[in-house]
Amino acid sequence: MSLTHARAILPAVGTAHAAPLDDAGALAALSTGCFRFSPWVAPCGADGIWIDATGVSHLFGGEDRMVARIARVLAKSGLTARIAMAATPGAAWALARHGRAPVCVSTSTHDLDPLPVMALRLDAGTARSLWRVGIKTIAALKAIPRATLPLRFGKLLVTRLDQALGHAPESIDCIVPQEARRRAIVFADPISTAEDIRRCTEKLVRGLCEDLEKRQEGARKLDLVFMRTDNSHQAIRVGAGRPSRDLKHILKLFAEHMDTVAPGFGIDKAVLTAWKYAPLFPTQTDSDGGGQHAGDLAQLTDHLANRLGESAVYRLAPAATHIPERAQNRAAPAEDIPASAWPTCLPRPVRMFSPPEPVEVVSLLPDHPPARFVWRGTLRKVRCADGPERVCGEWWLNRDEVAEIRDYFRVEDQDGARYWLFRDNRLTPNQSHLWFLHGVFA
Repeated sequence: MSLTHARAILPAVGTAHAAPLDDAGALAALSTGCFRFSPWVAPCGADGIWIDATGVSHLFGGEDRMVARIARVLAKSGLTARIAMAATPGAAWALARHGRAPVCVSTSTHDLDPLPVMALRLDAGTARSLWRVGIKTIAALKAIPRATLPLRFGKLLVTRLDQALGHAPESIDCIVPQEARRRAIVFADPISTAEDIRRCTEKLVRGLCEDLEKRQEGARKLDLVFMRTDNSHQAIRVGAGRPSRDLKHILKLFAEHMDTVAPGFGIDKAVLTAWKYAPLFPTQTDSDGGGQHAGDLAQLTDHLANRLGESAVYRLAPAATHIPERAQNRAAPAEDIPASAWPTCLPRPVRMFSPPEPVEVVSLLPDHPPARFVWRGTLRKVRCADGPERVCGEWWLNRDEVAEIRDYFRVEDQDGARYWLFRDNRLTPNQSHLWFLHGVFA
């Protein structure tokens, strides 16, 4: 509608000057940032992004977790997005723009049945013609004999329907970051055997490692994409905790996922892209091979992360807080964390429970350490105890923690086992304190 008509309906409607070029630039930058999720990303129109998750969803713990992570990343950037994952680009486009749920993962083409015909990416004239004859949903369109559709509504309608249902292929032109390091091979005749794919991969990795060595760089994230003759593709993504241009190490990372490549009727092009890299300068090693163990550990963590997912392999880093359950965060396995960063004045148990487990305690006086306690149905008598160590809630971060006060005790029972208990100083309705077991010392 016109702006005058809109203001007649809602006088306080907000307006702003359109900036299509700026919007396109922002969408391209956002698309480049989405390479963290997949090696195959492209803008979709003026307000969308294609992300092909083929072969990479397992790195995020599955399709549901991958979609949830994309939503969290966009939300942190201040963007409100509708996200859909489906078997075809057309189905994902339809569910993202016309589905009921803002975030969904579709497992069947029947999820498209209740959507309007506009969800097939039709022009306004074709959609209007369908509505006039009573065809308003995709389910109603599927019930019409196919032979009559091209004559009455054009060939594009049948093409869009087949693309959404997976009966016709649809190619997406992937964008390539300008700063990415790439190597590509175009085959005169399509290849399809495992041996040819292995040799192709080795040649690409060798060439890319040579390019990185000239630039004194090492790859952190690599994408190997095989483009098939049917306009589809197969992708493999691997990552390294530390910058690497070690030919054998990178080939081993790719070798673990080679069995997932389905060449179909043949592969006519292969592209290897290092879209994330960092400086890597030659280092001097000791005569006895010093530093070799650190490299072996980095390679081990790379193999585990590529096999189990990046979120499954991590190390702990100290956090700036005195609340025990918040005193550590997950960090990348290769992140350097000096030993001096961990506090040594506060002894903490090796094993901590989340959440702390309630226990029944008997103490001589309310402020004294426990004399005996019952944990998991077993009575334990305390031989010696140390404490209390008072920990208050972080009221400057959360107002609900203003009254939270804990008194921690380290106790040892008659069998020599040592425990970490705390008393919650907030009174219960019967004017007593609750006790919890937070950890067990080695």
